[in-house]
Amino acid sequence: MKHPIIAPSLLAADFGNLQQAVEMVEQSQAGWHHIDVMDGLFVPNISYGMPVIQAIGKHASKPLDVHLMIVDPDRYIDTFADLGAATLTVHLEACTHLHRSLQRIRDAGMKAGVALNPHSPVSLLSEVAEMADLVLVMSVNPGFGGQSFIENTYRKIEELRKLLSERNSQALIEVDGGVTLENAHALVAAGADVLVAGSTVFRSDDPAGTIARLAAAGQK
Repeated sequence: MKHPIIAPSLLAADFGNLQQAVEMVEQSQAGWHHIDVMDGLFVPNISYGMPVIQAIGKHASKPLDVHLMIVDPDRYIDTFADLGAATLTVHLEACTHLHRSLQRIRDAGMKAGVALNPHSPVSLLSEVAEMADLVLVMSVNPGFGGQSFIENTYRKIEELRKLLSERNSQALIEVDGGVTLENAHALVAAGADVLVAGSTVFRSDDPAGTIARLAAAGQK
C-alpha cells in the first residue's frame, strides 16, 4: 500500500493561533490543508468564511482542500477559485444538478470533489464518477468535529473503489471524520487515498509527529 495524503482539518486548530497551525502543517508531512466551510443551514454549525480562508492562503503553499457543507454551493464556485482553492468539494445532497456543478468547478480551474453523507449510498455516484477528481466519504455526520467514527465506512470505501474502477475513474477517495492513528491503516487498506484528521492532529502533544505517523499508516 502507498502512503496516504494527510489533510489536517484546520477546523480543529486553535483559531487564536491559526497562522501557527498553518505553518505547522506547512512544515509537516501533510499534503494538503483541509478547510471545512459550514453555513448553519446544510449542517447545524457555522465555521468560517472567505476572509479567514484568504488569511490561511497567505501562509499556505500546500494545496487548499476546501469542503463546502453549504446549500446552493454553485453561488460561490468562482469565489473559492479566486481564494486559491486547489480542490473544491460539494455535497451530492446539496446539489440539484451535480454534473453541472462538478463541470463548473473544473471550468474554474479547480479539481472537483463530491462528498457523500453517511446515509447516502455509493450508487448515487454512478452517473458522475467520471466527472469527479475526488470523492469524500463522510465517516461521521457532518457539522461538528470530534465525533465517533462510523464503522460502516470501511465497506463503503470498498464499494466506492469498485465503482470508480468500473467507471475508469481516477478520482481519489478521501475520508473525513473520526480518523485516528488506530483506524488509519484499515482505511488505507480499504482503499482510501486521503485522510482528513482534525482532533487527532491538533489535540495531540506532537501534531507534526502525529501527521507523520498517519502518513506512514499505509506502510504498516
